Amino acid sequence: MFAVDRRFLAKLEPVVRRVMIVDPNTHAARMLMDIMKGLGAREVVVEGENDAAMRMAEGLEPGLIFTERSGDGLNGEALTRAIRRSHMACRMSPIIMITGEATAQTIIGARDAGVHEFLRKPFASADLYKRIENVAVKPRGWVEGVAYVGPDRRRFNSGEYTGPSKRKSDKSLTGEAALADAKDQAMRILAAALNQFDSDPMQATRAVKQQAITLKEVSLKTNDQQLQVAVGALEVSLASGPPTKATLTAPIGTLLAMVTLEPNRKAG
Repeated sequence: MFAVDRRFLAKLEPVVRRVMIVDPNTHAARMLMDIMKGLGAREVVVEGENDAAMRMAEGLEPGLIFTERSGDGLNGEALTRAIRRSHMACRMSPIIMITGEATAQTIIGARDAGVHEFLRKPFASADLYKRIENVAVKPRGWVEGVAYVGPDRRRFNSGEYTGPSKRKSDKSLTGEAALADAKDQAMRILAAALNQFDSDPMQATRAVKQQAITLKEVSLKTNDQQLQVAVGALEVSLASGPPTKATLTAPIGTLLAMVTLEPNRKAG
């Protein structure tokens, strides 16, 4: 059992200051609201369906979002995807899905939608505290792709899920290995963004910009001058006007020519 002491509450405070609960079940929502207020939440709002939740999220800018998976007017996976792909300040906020539908399919669906944690109803307080602690003090890397936007799925840690994601690559990397992994993933996302640019130009552009930032950081930390020059060319292309597939093909191609990507490995 996790002791709810001052040190624990202090760690949670930045995340739980403003909380949004999306659940059409008023009793369940009220119980969760009371728990969050006991954990120090200053503002907790409840909505029951997707459209109202999106409007509330834009105004509230919650640091933590809970959502039921399904209900009348509610699709938790669709809501998560909409938040992740929005321009709202809370698009990267932790999302915890709480539902009684805890099958392998629903857990994987939640993970692939971009949730941080998954919790099955009914739940013990210790299970809820653990999920909140995970998102508050054990942040996961962010993946800004086209097909997927959200926390790194390779680090997904639902206590309900024991499937394929529990593999060696789920372990946190450090040092040179972490930099190599970041470079590899950024290159994969660049390749996917260029390939899918015409289907979603806005998100593809956002994905390319984020990978340019990541690769620049990697190049500086590894003193890789060739990579620095190639990233610089991509930055110039991004700053020269609204990016198009045609203007991005050459600089991204130069970057991709520097690596050998394993086939069939997905980013994030």
